[in-house]
Amino acid sequence: MKKDFLKYQAQTSPYPLAIEIASAKGCYVYDVNNKSYLDFIAGVSANTLGHNHPKISEAIKNQVDKYTHVMVYGEFIQQPQLNLCKLLADNLPENLCTTYLTNSGTEATEGALKLAKRYTGRSEIIAAKNGYHGNTQGSMSVCGAEEQNSAFRPLVPGIKFVEFNNLQDISKITTKTAAVIFETIQGGAGFIQPENDYLKIVKEKCEEVGALLILDEIQSGIGRTGKLFGFENYNVVPDIIVTGKGLGGGMPIGAFISSDTIMSCLKEHPKLGHITTFGGHPVIAAAALANLKELLNSNILDEIALKESLFRKLLVHPLITEIRGKGLMLAAMVESSEMASQVILKCLEKGLLLYWLLFEGKAVRISPPLTISEDEIYKGCNIIIETLNEIFEGVKQNS
Repeated sequence: MKKDFLKYQAQTSPYPLAIEIASAKGCYVYDVNNKSYLDFIAGVSANTLGHNHPKISEAIKNQVDKYTHVMVYGEFIQQPQLNLCKLLADNLPENLCTTYLTNSGTEATEGALKLAKRYTGRSEIIAAKNGYHGNTQGSMSVCGAEEQNSAFRPLVPGIKFVEFNNLQDISKITTKTAAVIFETIQGGAGFIQPENDYLKIVKEKCEEVGALLILDEIQSGIGRTGKLFGFENYNVVPDIIVTGKGLGGGMPIGAFISSDTIMSCLKEHPKLGHITTFGGHPVIAAAALANLKELLNSNILDEIALKESLFRKLLVHPLITEIRGKGLMLAAMVESSEMASQVILKCLEKGLLLYWLLFEGKAVRISPPLTISEDEIYKGCNIIIETLNEIFEGVKQNS
């Protein structure tokens, strides 16, 4: 398969991990040689309940037997879509009551940006340096990483960038600003949390000048921090949220969510202000609904803080400079990008899946399924520490 994979399937990097997948269950992935890999990536935070969760699988099979795609989004009333949107509204602040379902997180970002421009009648967007919101051109335009963007310019104009957590930069938000878009916790930049009521102060400035605050919850949402959405940790309620990844429980979905008043402006002037053929696909919506129900009706969220504490307790080593992030959205920081790659690749050989972050080379991503057990945390962390010990010995011998 590997030869055909490299020949026929478009690649995103020169050196893909290229594990030949046979199956996946719970917190494990299995290759064609029946080697098991403990998964500390979860499809890059997408597999909220692990792989092949029985309730999600059952929901998919039941919906396939009823109907799949029947009509473009927003025309026919379809039970899975409706129930999913209602359950989201029931578990969000009152102003976040209307959901537009999309196929992915980056599409949700595009919709949120259009919505802010349409509602405010303004065109300027404020975004954060080293933010990440997706890879379509509008989403890239609000990603403040020029190394990623430079090969694809020109992008969407009218974007201004600020330093995340820099209170002085808040003055750049003015009456010309349609929206400020931030990740609640910066992902690609290194799992950086907002500090000193930063998001609350930004929201107050937005209210002062009539701009909207968009919070990107694609990575930090759907329980990853121990709250259903990450912003619940930081004493702020945004005007629009963007979600995706973990919402589908392993199936492709995105959504942007706002008030009925704001969202209604997409209905007219022009009509069909934002449209999608497959957004809210009934099979995907059924999977997302089952995923969200299980998350809300179990004790999974209650256990996240304890699991985070266990990771922080076990991942203590001279080569780890700090553990960043919140909940099960963690990054072990090491001394260099070369060392981070060593850790990731050596752990892969030992049957542990770890990954990189986009813009912070010294980070080792740890974002397992939220269902991971204490025993699995111990097992994975022991592999990481064993690997770091081997690297540490090599560093000592070469010094």
